[in-house]
Amino acid sequence: MLNEIVAFLGRRGEFFYISVFMLVIFFVFLISWLIEPRRLINGVFFTIFLVSLLSWTTVMIHKSTSHGLQRAYDLLFLVALFGITALLIFAWIFLFWNAYFVWKYESHTLPNFLTLIVGFIALIFSILVLVGPGRYLPHWLSALLASIPAIALYLGLVLYNFLVNLLLYQIYPRHYKQDYLIVLGAGLLNGDQVSKLLAARINRAIQFSNRQYQKGRKRPIIIMSGGQGPDEKIPEALAMARFAQHRGVPTDQILIEDQSKNTYQNMLFSKRIATQDFDSDKFRATFFSNNYHIFRAALLAKEVGLKANGVGAFTRLYYLPNAIIREFAGVFVMHKRRHFVIMGVIILFFILQAILAAAGIVKFNVV
Repeated sequence: MLNEIVAFLGRRGEFFYISVFMLVIFFVFLISWLIEPRRLINGVFFTIFLVSLLSWTTVMIHKSTSHGLQRAYDLLFLVALFGITALLIFAWIFLFWNAYFVWKYESHTLPNFLTLIVGFIALIFSILVLVGPGRYLPHWLSALLASIPAIALYLGLVLYNFLVNLLLYQIYPRHYKQDYLIVLGAGLLNGDQVSKLLAARINRAIQFSNRQYQKGRKRPIIIMSGGQGPDEKIPEALAMARFAQHRGVPTDQILIEDQSKNTYQNMLFSKRIATQDFDSDKFRATFFSNNYHIFRAALLAKEVGLKANGVGAFTRLYYLPNAIIREFAGVFVMHKRRHFVIMGVIILFFILQAILAAAGIVKFNVV
């Protein structure tokens, strides 16, 4: 009888351990995310959970007695793997397609050319991967060239983690008990007119204020945050306040922060105004921007010690890839020291490989 129990546990052991690990990592992610959604590690926890969930599903299906289900699952897995690989290799097609729409509907500024620039880089990299020029080069040079896909893989993982966090942040629970709503500024049209992008942020804040009031709570004070750019006739905050007043927001429910020049200063100066108005830093606040921008803005709010999470306004779909690349670059720069150290270690590793290959100690080829 004991031998039968041991044999049963042995057959079920793999499934049991994966199940326990999956549940543990899920609760670790959930607690970490709910306590502080402004941490990049949350994306890592969530990815580990997804991998464990995939492993759990694989073990469960392959322990079943349905061979048809097993074959269908394996086929689906192979199709998904092939699709992801093809998507990565031919991503430049989508980037060029998106760059066309940004060029057609948006201003021809350098930030709006990001998908075009990244598309060219992706095209060159895809050609290198498909042709494999390293096979025709000396071993030491092949070793050095191998650092390029290694760095690209690292950047791809960093980008993936950023996208996971960005998506998770969109669904973070909203609490309608706020004292202040901070609306982040954006460029004005003709130097004094609120753009559609900026109007979406203001309207989202007004909608939030109305929802809070409908729940029987006091209306929050709206802080319009944005200084005056070199090509603007008035501060962004003043134009934003006028727009809100035309939408029915009373003047005494609006505070103006008109000195900031970037998102970091938006958060820092708005925090000072709210603290002064509230006579304490124990206020509750939510900030508003476009959906692609709120996660990076949240990281900056955390940097200045502002306890606030963001609510995103709708952004036109064709504009999202370009905007997300710009946001990723901003978050990358925020943690540039860490990334440069890791990339430096990767490059040093391949330099060592190149030295060993040049000395004839090892052979190295880029496939």
